[in-house]
Amino acid sequence: MLAGLLVFAQESTETETFHAHSPLWPETLEIIWGGTAFLVVAFMLWKLALPAIKSAMQARSDRVQRELDNAAKAKADADAQAADIRARLGDIDAERARMLADADQTAARVLSEGRTRLEAEVVDLQAKTDADLAMAGSRLAGEVEGQVGQMAAGAAEKLVVDQLDDATVQRLIEDFIANIGSGKG
Repeated sequence: MLAGLLVFAQESTETETFHAHSPLWPETLEIIWGGTAFLVVAFMLWKLALPAIKSAMQARSDRVQRELDNAAKAKADADAQAADIRARLGDIDAERARMLADADQTAARVLSEGRTRLEAEVVDLQAKTDADLAMAGSRLAGEVEGQVGQMAAGAAEKLVVDQLDDATVQRLIEDFIANIGSGKG
């Protein structure tokens, strides 16, 4: 229908010359058709586009409000975490001080135990050294006694050999044999 009107309007303008009634106002038919088209477009916008625009604006408002709520919740969570971290930092300082005190006590105890153990080991080593010295002294005394005995025996043998003549040796041998035979020897 609109196409037919356009064709009619075009044919009528080709054959007729157009004169405007007023330089400010358009022709009456243009006002009627333009006004009608405007009202149709305005009605269609009001009926179809306005609810869509309202729902889009409401959805946007809801989304912005949801984002604001989420941001406020995230800020509150971050503040709570920051407070928790600050509290833990204080706990860490106290824990560090406690651990250092424990380490100092442990070090003092280990040092004391080490000194006590070393002193006991020194006493044990001194006792072992004294025992080793006494044993070495008695062994040396025995060796010296044995060597002195051997030297004395050697010296006595040499003296006896030098002072004994054949007749005295013969008499000692016979006395020895006689003592063995009689059971005295």
